[in-house]
Amino acid sequence: MKKLIVPIAIATLGLAGWLLAQPAGDPMIEAFRMVEVASVADAMEQLYGTKAYMTHDMRPVLTSKFAGPAVTVLLKKEEHKEGASASQGMLNAIDSAAPGSVYVMVLEDGVDYAGIGGLMATAMKYRGLAGAVIDASVRDTPQIKKLQFPVFSRGIAPSTTINHYRFAGSNIPVTCAGARVNPNDIIVADEDGVAVVPRAQAAEVLKKAQQLDDTEHQMLPFIEKFKSVTEAVKKFGRI
Repeated sequence: MKKLIVPIAIATLGLAGWLLAQPAGDPMIEAFRMVEVASVADAMEQLYGTKAYMTHDMRPVLTSKFAGPAVTVLLKKEEHKEGASASQGMLNAIDSAAPGSVYVMVLEDGVDYAGIGGLMATAMKYRGLAGAVIDASVRDTPQIKKLQFPVFSRGIAPSTTINHYRFAGSNIPVTCAGARVNPNDIIVADEDGVAVVPRAQAAEVLKKAQQLDDTEHQMLPFIEKFKSVTEAVKKFGRI
């Protein structure tokens, strides 16, 4: 039992430490860090009838929970021989991103290519970014795990984008793993996945997500006590 408890405790402390290490500032961003992504997705659907979450295969490289404004990057698939210079814009986007930002990268038809690796993740961490969401694969996962930098991706692959992709823009609207992302939209991520909240709707979505969280957290002890999820749904009106 002790062998099981220790790794769980270490993982929990690591997650708590990363949350505390994220830059303070926008109270709304800080509040989004505390709510569950499932509640954010439910809030967007209930309020606006909108699917605002990314596909099921957008998964964390390591246990992560974060929120922050999106810095978007788009790469288009194109075979060429120009080397890294054709991708320079994706690096510039990291070096100009504000602390607390979330790097949202989309590779056209890119699931078999690694959009980022250890070098870019290191730069993101030490610039104070909150995390990265990559609509493609990633590589150098041992280094990323050692950094304890939160990265979500659709897979892991050893490949490079160099000579296969060309930078097509930053801080532009993109579709990332099925979800529309505009620059400065709020990205919310945890082990359940990634949700996107348009800035104009953020206050209302946050309030609704907090209400959904609160209701669910009240339901849990009720279910434990009365051993009935049916009765809990009748009483609290949600599932």
